[in-house]
Amino acid sequence: MSISASQVKELREMSGVGMMECKKALVETDGDLDSALDLLRANSSLKAEKKASRVAADGAVKVAETSSYVSLVEINSETDFAAKDAQFKDFTSSVADHLINSRVGSIESLNEDLDSQRQTLIQSIGENIQLRRLSTLEIPDGGCIGSYIHSDGRLAALVSLNVDNKELAKDLAMHVSATSPSCLNSDDMDPALLERERAIYLAQAEESGKDRAIMEKMVDGKVKRFLSEVTLVSQAFVKNPDQSIQQLIDENNASIVDFVRFKVGEGIEVEVKDFATEVAEQLKK
Repeated sequence: MSISASQVKELREMSGVGMMECKKALVETDGDLDSALDLLRANSSLKAEKKASRVAADGAVKVAETSSYVSLVEINSETDFAAKDAQFKDFTSSVADHLINSRVGSIESLNEDLDSQRQTLIQSIGENIQLRRLSTLEIPDGGCIGSYIHSDGRLAALVSLNVDNKELAKDLAMHVSATSPSCLNSDDMDPALLERERAIYLAQAEESGKDRAIMEKMVDGKVKRFLSEVTLVSQAFVKNPDQSIQQLIDENNASIVDFVRFKVGEGIEVEVKDFATEVAEQLKK
């Protein structure tokens, strides 16, 4: 049976599924739109499950601001091409709207709330879509939260202050985005991480052949420099490198309550294939 372009287009609009899948379903159901739609729906969960095993390390971050809290969420796709798709962007906006209208406590709850929309998007664009991370900061009494999203939509940060100074909070959020501090101050540093760094510096110092007292000073100096690089209050302010973050907040009679930073795909292992291997695999299929 001949399937017309208008039939494919109509089924595409009804289902949100790709054109080729729509045409295939229409062929299998002899052009019956309702039966084709049922067929697509019946196959959707299986196909979505298969796609869910694929690595999704691209995507976007979104900020959802309310009068009492601010949420930061990471939404992943498999490719940059999908992340730029209008449907994906609409979905990320829907996620942000949902977070504004509903106080969601965890990423698991968010996934449950939006699973139907996510599955529909997977079918439509043909890629695995994941809601990966969610972090929410409560606005402190008398304080504020500043947010910053980089222009590419893949990097963002929130900073909570104990004073109502949105400009300062936004500057700090931009700083956190740029420098990726590990913790607020040295007291918050993971002792195991600090000890590991110290052991590395000691091993390097021992290769110098200097006496123990000098080696200890060398190690202490490197540890101090390490802490200044990874603890937020010790870092040099990106907009004024001559001033530390601690000096900046002291100058404004403020203190940092909390902060969070998301960069799309960080911590996700992605298999890198050379072009020849990729072509060979496609030819096998």
